[in-house]
Amino acid sequence: MPLKIALAQINPTVGDIDANVRKIIAFSCQAKHQLGADLVLFPELSVTGYPAEDLLLRQDFVIQARQATVGLASRVPHDLDVVVGFPELDEAGNLYNAAVVLRHGQVLVCYRKRALPNYGVFDEQRYFSPGGQTCIFDLQGVRIGLAICEDVWKPDTVADNKTDGAELLLVLNASPFHAGKIHQREAVVASQGRTLALALVYVNQVGGQDELVFDGASFAVNHHGEVVYRAEEFQEELGVVEYAGGQLQKSHCAPCYRAISSEYKALVLGIRDYVKKNGFQGVLLGLSGGVDSALVLALAADALGNERVTAVLMPSRYTLEMSIEDAISEANALGVKYCVIPIEPAVAAFSAMLEPVFAGADRDVTEENIQARCRGTVLMALSNKQGSLLLTTGNKSEMSVGYATLYGDMAGGLAPIKDVPKLLVYKLARYRNGVFPVIPERVLTRAPSAELAPDQRDEDTLPPYEQLDPILELYVEQDRSAAEIIAAGFKAEQVLKAVRLVDSSEYKRRQSPPGIKITSKAHGRDRRYPITSGYQGDKLGHALDADTKQSTAAE
Repeated sequence: MPLKIALAQINPTVGDIDANVRKIIAFSCQAKHQLGADLVLFPELSVTGYPAEDLLLRQDFVIQARQATVGLASRVPHDLDVVVGFPELDEAGNLYNAAVVLRHGQVLVCYRKRALPNYGVFDEQRYFSPGGQTCIFDLQGVRIGLAICEDVWKPDTVADNKTDGAELLLVLNASPFHAGKIHQREAVVASQGRTLALALVYVNQVGGQDELVFDGASFAVNHHGEVVYRAEEFQEELGVVEYAGGQLQKSHCAPCYRAISSEYKALVLGIRDYVKKNGFQGVLLGLSGGVDSALVLALAADALGNERVTAVLMPSRYTLEMSIEDAISEANALGVKYCVIPIEPAVAAFSAMLEPVFAGADRDVTEENIQARCRGTVLMALSNKQGSLLLTTGNKSEMSVGYATLYGDMAGGLAPIKDVPKLLVYKLARYRNGVFPVIPERVLTRAPSAELAPDQRDEDTLPPYEQLDPILELYVEQDRSAAEIIAAGFKAEQVLKAVRLVDSSEYKRRQSPPGIKITSKAHGRDRRYPITSGYQGDKLGHALDADTKQSTAAE
């Protein structure tokens, strides 16, 4: 008889131990009674959700998780092995990222994660002690080992399981999404399987958790390193693979990552779970007629349904008529509620209040920011009154160089496209229009503008996005110096300006709402720079002329 292994790709809620336990029980029962599974494998720290961050420093939280895990043994089918992750506290006070096998109402074995990641979005060495031993158990004559996430990226750790007799390795994971990450996962796991002639079953968490999105896309590889099963991305799923005759049998393989469409799905899931798990009734956003707010509107409607989304148009004296027309067209196409609140009365009131103090001063970015902050005040008032979450609409390119207004367009509770570069915004918008058109074509073709001054365009202040985005990718995501970027063929003036703006805008980013991570290095959880810093890189900053030294960082 083949050994049937179920992969429970679940969406837990961090900290909601009772709800997570109920989900584990439900999936376990389904695995046994509907799929006839002999074992069901859940993700890393599935009892608590991942990442639990400083909840793990609370002893009451850790004790509750332990009690819930032990209690699970009597609440899942007794003729089914259930593998779940939880934080284990030993008698000496050491905390481990652990996994247990539950069998016949008891804890059969417990494994402690050996490799603790401490880079990028991961801070596991802040909380956990490393384990030191393999954990092998028998099921129907098959020798099975356990590993947790980072363990499988370490060849020696996987090889130890093979040396200790494992024929099959079960890997519990909470691996967050970024574009193309699934290819890295599958390549590493396939290489381990092929090198060691070892079959591996890899189950991954799915769902949004603050800035992170977990894509699921669980999979299994045979001892030749071939992917024989793959779950759908971005949705809960219970799949099954069979192990017979010393190898994993081929099963269903869902499509792998697809550029643009997978990023769009990640953003939709991130919005949906942030709103749902934090108990908001709906969302609202300022709709300007530009491509950024149009994309956020479409994402929000797809994530929550049009009945839970409100768009607010806030024209000023500088807002073009076509911007108003396009914004209304977008709202109607998606079937969302919208209202129009002109900001000119508020701008006039603030200008009158400040006129005595501003007397004799030239008009500058201050007057532009007053407009943005009037809009922020309107949106926050509606958010308070309606109990809706305010979504900001700034993209990664703008947030990188500080092209945003503190307490204005940066006001809000979630920034869905904060990690989406401007050029990718356009690609995502065109992808969404391919489903059915919701964004007018001229929004995608006309020059972007903040519309805070007459005939204003982004390129009046910033390098064209076709040049800016590649520079930012090299500087922000790849940590390349200005000299290296210039040597790669970019104009020195544009590189130096972009680098200076990124460095001087950290204080603004630190005050921005959380955003959904979809690139390899996002501001905040990945890229952590000091606000106060005297470091000037390769000292090329002296080459900036007076024009490039003018601030574009709207404060």
